[in-house]
Amino acid sequence: MIDSQKEFRKRTTTRNESSRESRTRVRNATFPQPSPVPGDNQSPRVAYQRVSVHGLHTTGVPMEDLDRAASLLIEALSMRRRYMEVAGQSFPTDLANFLSALDSSRSPGAEMYLPMAEASDSLEFQYNEISGQWSTSAVEMADASQIGVPGQGRASFESQEEVAGAAELNDVDPWACHTPPDKNYVFRWSAGVVRVFRNEEDMQASAPLNNQFVNFTQYVEDLSKLGEMISDGPLKSFCYRRLCYLFSKFKMHVLLNEIHELALQKAVPHRDFYNVRKVDTHIHAASCMNQKHLLRFMKRTLRERAGEVVAMHNGRPRTLKSVFEDMRLDAHDLNVDLLDVHADRNTFHRFDKFNAKYNPVGESRLREVFLKTDNHLNGLYFAKIIKEVMVDLAESKYTYVEPRISIYCKRADEWGRLAAWAIGHGVHSPHVRWVVQIPRLYDIYRIKKLIKNFQEFLNNLFDPLFQVSINPSYNPELHQFLTHVIGFDSVDDESKPENPYPNEAMKRPDEWDDEENPPYSYYLYYMYANMTVLNQIRKEQGMNTFVLRPHCGEAGPSAHLSVGFLLAENISHGLMLRKFPVLQYLYYLAQVSIAMSPLSNNSLFLRYHRNPLPDFFARGLRVTLSTDDPLQFHYTKGS
Repeated sequence: MIDSQKEFRKRTTTRNESSRESRTRVRNATFPQPSPVPGDNQSPRVAYQRVSVHGLHTTGVPMEDLDRAASLLIEALSMRRRYMEVAGQSFPTDLANFLSALDSSRSPGAEMYLPMAEASDSLEFQYNEISGQWSTSAVEMADASQIGVPGQGRASFESQEEVAGAAELNDVDPWACHTPPDKNYVFRWSAGVVRVFRNEEDMQASAPLNNQFVNFTQYVEDLSKLGEMISDGPLKSFCYRRLCYLFSKFKMHVLLNEIHELALQKAVPHRDFYNVRKVDTHIHAASCMNQKHLLRFMKRTLRERAGEVVAMHNGRPRTLKSVFEDMRLDAHDLNVDLLDVHADRNTFHRFDKFNAKYNPVGESRLREVFLKTDNHLNGLYFAKIIKEVMVDLAESKYTYVEPRISIYCKRADEWGRLAAWAIGHGVHSPHVRWVVQIPRLYDIYRIKKLIKNFQEFLNNLFDPLFQVSINPSYNPELHQFLTHVIGFDSVDDESKPENPYPNEAMKRPDEWDDEENPPYSYYLYYMYANMTVLNQIRKEQGMNTFVLRPHCGEAGPSAHLSVGFLLAENISHGLMLRKFPVLQYLYYLAQVSIAMSPLSNNSLFLRYHRNPLPDFFARGLRVTLSTDDPLQFHYTKGS
């Protein structure tokens, strides 16, 4: 009897469990559970509250418009992927996997905007514990862990902790680096782009190495396509709706999870805002100190080095004391107000007045003495004050900067002089990596007859880099200095009138001998194309490569942002994205980093309360907060 009861209970339990499993399968088939979406968490262990959107019309547009918009967006993203891969710049791994999956399956692009519950059979996102990223089921997890981001050869410069640890050892030379042998390559310019040959015979036979780059004709065509997308009405409407959806989604996330996030933040031991690592990705070396710091340095230098010769005037040496006497000033007279380097309301929409703020006391002579690398003292004072800033960074321990240092392209020896300045004065720090900025000042140099054409401008910029990359022994100091350089910037007033879109009939650089300045798109293409070839040579030599990170979208037409989307790994400012929803959505999808500077914009182009930084952040664009010019905008070390 007892055995019979036990057997009955066992059969009943088994039947109930089978029934529950069957009901669960039916319920899951009827109401599929949404798969985790990339970006919702950084780890599957954090259980945030979510709100799911279901139904046939979640996109808010007809299926035909959805399919067309998705196809155009995928075409634009594929263009950027091609430009980034050729140049060795980074492109998001998960997005590259997604585009590869679309290419292999040839599935319609509209599927990525359908509800996840309906599309989960063909596109399921999984969390890869190895890579720390989300990937699709179309790519094996093991393969995803092997897929690298283009440009990962720069890892030695992206791992600041490793660099800092090595430099802290007393017996390690901060300029020490591997010096590969001479490749004996030769190069020449062709239509504004360097072509590299294995030897003189190959150059005579016009048989260059297979260094890939996007030619000017293709670039003009791609830029024209992006321009058509920006003005496409249905695509603008679709992108605007998606941006509104992303903004609302973030607000909902804040409402649901703000308290939970705050609790998680408090639970992290020994970490707060002050002792997490912060990188200022956009700051100019000539203005990286605040005005009080510069004032104290100038007064101290005038007291201690009054008799030092700092310049030559009409063949006669001029001491620091005599320079100040000409201005009827002494150390006691100087104060912050007299220094007059702080930007005010008079600089708004006046780039010329803003540039004048780099001149202490309104005197270009003092800028030449204190804030230049190439002067009578070989930049001694500038090196000293930069090193004082580096000491402050070392004391703060968790702050890193990427200061812009200028190459003007007026002479071919500028790179050698800059390297000699940095190494000769010991201007280095594990907290600093340099970005070389190229001012777009060809027209001024041409008017002054310093150069003959735009090709000479490019020669002065790239010839020394190719020479030292092919044969590091050509200039050992430059070879060492370049290990501390991570990329190139292009700077000037973007609001200047110009023809924004290039065409195939444009003059080539060796033909551009007008006094008119080339447009923004022209400058950046030839910087990008030559950087692409240079990166391939340096990668072959086992050297670090460079990225393009221009000022872009601070003012000017939409074409500047289109150029940045195609050519640049990151951009600075990006204010004008707020006016172009298609480009803003593309920058979101491609996760193009934007270094934004609200304090700088407040004094030049856009008042603080109208700055789009909070909106960009809420919509998911990859934005960083940067200082730009502490000398002009900050009162203290912190702000």
